[in-house]
Amino acid sequence: MRIISGLTLFFYTLVFLAIGSLFIVMSLNIISLESIIEAITMLYATTNIRLILGLTGILLIFISIMVVQLAVGKIRREKTIAFENPDGQVTISLSAIEDFIKRALKQLPEVKDLKPSVRAGKKGISIINRVTLFSDVNIPEMTEKIQTIVKTRVQDMLGVEEPLSIRVHVVKIVHKEEPVKNPNKDDKSTQFRGSIEYGNY
Repeated sequence: MRIISGLTLFFYTLVFLAIGSLFIVMSLNIISLESIIEAITMLYATTNIRLILGLTGILLIFISIMVVQLAVGKIRREKTIAFENPDGQVTISLSAIEDFIKRALKQLPEVKDLKPSVRAGKKGISIINRVTLFSDVNIPEMTEKIQTIVKTRVQDMLGVEEPLSIRVHVVKIVHKEEPVKNPNKDDKSTQFRGSIEYGNY
């Protein structure tokens, strides 16, 4: 796969270099218009050259389709985790793992907000947690607690000992909002007590 990717990259580099060089030559008027027309006329007149150009065009289209398929396949592989069961292969979406982590850490009162990002590669699973914490917490202890919970829950969920890299990125530290007291409810001394008598004057 790496050899095919390397050859494809090399081929595309040569094609773009040739096209770029042609544009530069045309812009600087190094080759006259008559010479270009003469060359094109010769290409059209020679059957073998036309055949080579046609085959080159087909090859370019084939390579382009192959590159697109490889890119789409790579993106799909990176968005899922697959493992083998006795009855067949099982795949888990990375977005499902992210939602699971959100729910697992939602119970922590010290965390105001959490945005996990899960990536899967050859070296294992990488999880980056972007968190917003309240200002009254011990950050080293809290981040270690988050890492422990995420590692335990994810490994229990997957049921396999996948290598996990868990990072915590504290993006914001906020103060807890104290509930606003209603003065009308607390200050009872200002409330009127008694009865009002109405009469004719």
